[in-house]
Amino acid sequence: MELVALPGGGAADPVAWSAQAFEDFEQEIVDQYALAMAAAGLSDSHISSTRATIIEFARSVTVPLWAVTCQDADRFLAEQRRLGRSVSTRAGKAGTLALFYEFMISRYQGTIRRATGVLIEQPIDEFNRQSGASLSNVRVPPSDAEIEAFFTGWRHSIPEARKYLPAARDYFAASLWRRLGLRINETVMLDIRDWRPDLGGFGKLHVRFGKGAKGRGPKPRLVPAINGAAELIDWWLTDVRHQYGEDWADPDAPLLPSERFDRELGRCGRVGGNALRRTLALQVEQRLPAWSGRLTPHVLRHYCASSLYEAGMDIKALQELLGHQWLATTSRYIHVRGEHVELAWKKANERVESRFAITQKEG
Repeated sequence: MELVALPGGGAADPVAWSAQAFEDFEQEIVDQYALAMAAAGLSDSHISSTRATIIEFARSVTVPLWAVTCQDADRFLAEQRRLGRSVSTRAGKAGTLALFYEFMISRYQGTIRRATGVLIEQPIDEFNRQSGASLSNVRVPPSDAEIEAFFTGWRHSIPEARKYLPAARDYFAASLWRRLGLRINETVMLDIRDWRPDLGGFGKLHVRFGKGAKGRGPKPRLVPAINGAAELIDWWLTDVRHQYGEDWADPDAPLLPSERFDRELGRCGRVGGNALRRTLALQVEQRLPAWSGRLTPHVLRHYCASSLYEAGMDIKALQELLGHQWLATTSRYIHVRGEHVELAWKKANERVESRFAITQKEG
């Protein structure tokens, strides 16, 4: 086959390429995509995961990457399902491949068309694109009454716990999820210095490790200690945190410590996310068995969004509180009860009737 040389390949005239040359061409495209992602500020872990998915797909087909079709993608995604990959995993891989092909079409379409006569096809279309777990597994949270009873029972059990300090810590963490909608990793990574009672009317938590979009680095934000969170944090720092050790006065010490003391750093270690998840699961099993296996830290984040929205918080303010990049994401976190919709409808009609009555009177 007669091919033109690749940019940077050296030769200017068409040359006959071997099978190895095809492989090298594919590798260069993947490397250039990785370089583009790095230039866009995406994290090393995201780039590594993306490369792994592209290479896995390349090994599943018998033609060069630029010559694959939708049928090749169909077979790959069907095999992923046969292997037991979850819906979210399959959706993630499909999205990764779709973006890679957008890159290849944008930057290499002309070169490849001139070299091979092949017109690159986007193999991920509306027919084989995975819907994602979020569409099939809506995280509708428990009711206000269930949450209130659950946390009240948990709070009253703390003084009688076999280990008071971790019992209080785990309750504190779960209460932050319930009241402020923090993610579990955001909670774990808080330091003592991150509590700023001097900011705003309630004080604010400096969430330094907020989730960035599409593999980008941490997205920090300031979260106001509304919804009873200020009193909760005061209780934790005044009555509990100092009992873990002298590091309570160290601003770099973790806000949520483990029971192990790091002698090298001179402060407590940081509690792990798995320990917090495990305690929540045990408390749910004991106090809210109907939700056993379903009430997770992320469901409490959904509960926070839903309860604050029902209490009258604007959806834009909720977006800032939760640290979402897109308003559409925040809207999926809101699960309102039927009576809330009915009341909103009734109030809207009352406003229309009121305006109509005023218009009639003025006329």
